[in-house]
Amino acid sequence: MEPPLHPTLRTLLARRDLRLALVSEERMLADGALDQPMRWVHSSDLVDPTPFLADDLVLLTTGTQFPSGDHEGIAAYVERLVQRGVNGLGFGSGVHSQGIPPELVAACQARGLPLFEVPYDVPFIAIARGHAEAIAAQTYARRTWALEAQRALAIAALRPRGLESALTELSRRLGCWVGLFDATGLVVHEHPIGAGGATPAISEAASALLQRGSSASRAFDDAEAPHTLFTLGRTGHLRGAIAIAASAHDAETRAVVTSVIAMAGLSMEQGVVLARERRRLNAQLLESLLTDDPTLARRVLGSLPAAPIVVAVGDAAQAAAVTEWWDRRRSEGTASFLAVGPEGLTICISAAAEGAFDELAAQLGVRVGVSAASDYRSFSQAHAQAVTALGRGTSGVTRYADAAGSGMLDALASEESRLLAAARLAPLRVHDAKAGSDLEATLRSWLEHDARIDAAADAMGVHRHTIRARIAQAAQVLGVDLSSFPARAELWAALQLAATG
Repeated sequence: MEPPLHPTLRTLLARRDLRLALVSEERMLADGALDQPMRWVHSSDLVDPTPFLADDLVLLTTGTQFPSGDHEGIAAYVERLVQRGVNGLGFGSGVHSQGIPPELVAACQARGLPLFEVPYDVPFIAIARGHAEAIAAQTYARRTWALEAQRALAIAALRPRGLESALTELSRRLGCWVGLFDATGLVVHEHPIGAGGATPAISEAASALLQRGSSASRAFDDAEAPHTLFTLGRTGHLRGAIAIAASAHDAETRAVVTSVIAMAGLSMEQGVVLARERRRLNAQLLESLLTDDPTLARRVLGSLPAAPIVVAVGDAAQAAAVTEWWDRRRSEGTASFLAVGPEGLTICISAAAEGAFDELAAQLGVRVGVSAASDYRSFSQAHAQAVTALGRGTSGVTRYADAAGSGMLDALASEESRLLAAARLAPLRVHDAKAGSDLEATLRSWLEHDARIDAAADAMGVHRHTIRARIAQAAQVLGVDLSSFPARAELWAALQLAATG
């Protein structure tokens, strides 16, 4: 834990050699009145010493400035001290009066100002010297704490997952919550875990600071608690941010925090370099896997996700965010292989963990195509299925089994095929527009009912001779013989493809 920043009045009162006695009832004082930082001890018998006082000090007096029975004057004196920020008042007993005037006791009690008695044989200089010694001891303690903290942080950084270990150690040394955000503003590590430190306000503040793109720090209050945010990385290349549920107090605290910020920034920069090399290696291993031979990939990586596997392909532009997400999954025990290829980002995992793709799409809003379950000897086929599913999907996760079930014509649908279908049907549509006829609809209904005149007539509510005449007229306009199956099949395909345009 971090030692206190400054000695307090409670610290001074605890010194047995000074024999100081608190006269005020502690329960009647303001909360924490005895534990406020005490920067110095000053003595004065002036009626109004406030022009010569500084904040956060304790004032000593012998009371020569108080006329006997001057209730209003003493009350005004105490009020001036409180307004000036004096933390306590010490009264030297036996110099001007025996004991402390009751008017002073009552005034201090009314304003919550701690009042203590100084024995006659204890000089004020001894109190000032005692406080100076406490300041020196406190300064030494904090410098010792800072050195020990930096040593502990350096040791933590050498452990596996060194950055997370160092941040956990920082949290313990400061005695507060510490969180690490990645470049997208997501919390990737926190300590204590589950303490509720990563509130929406902190996450929004971290995201806003990262979006600015410049190296910076920011202090703010969340639910009346002070927090400090520090970006990681250089301007234009931010790698994340660290949030600390405290404000940086003195030079020692800032030195410890600064060392962690530097360590984290260096770690993330190195991580980026390693990630770039890993992507290059995995891209080459993907080419090997696409030959349906996992031998090289296993030899290089040591292991691959257990078969049966599923392969997914997503947009390569989202590779960085997806890779970070999968790295966290890997740390939780989900084995995976990721690589960027010409078709996009390829992800390979065990079929048993296939539900992770739905989580990925929900959390990051990415679009992926997923193959059917396969083994590594059919990796290229699974990869082709994933590419097909990605092309057929519009959002979220599209599985090849669902895409394949939609029909052969849907698989053949493309902009070029739709243009060809529209061109094939153009004469029919021109005729319908000019003549006000309904040949295209009649032809579609006839083909939907297996080229049966009576069924098409019933479906359209017209006489069968009308259907027969329209079909003959459509065949003449299109210049085809609709008595042959190939002509009917081609026309049916054109009608279906044109309807998807």
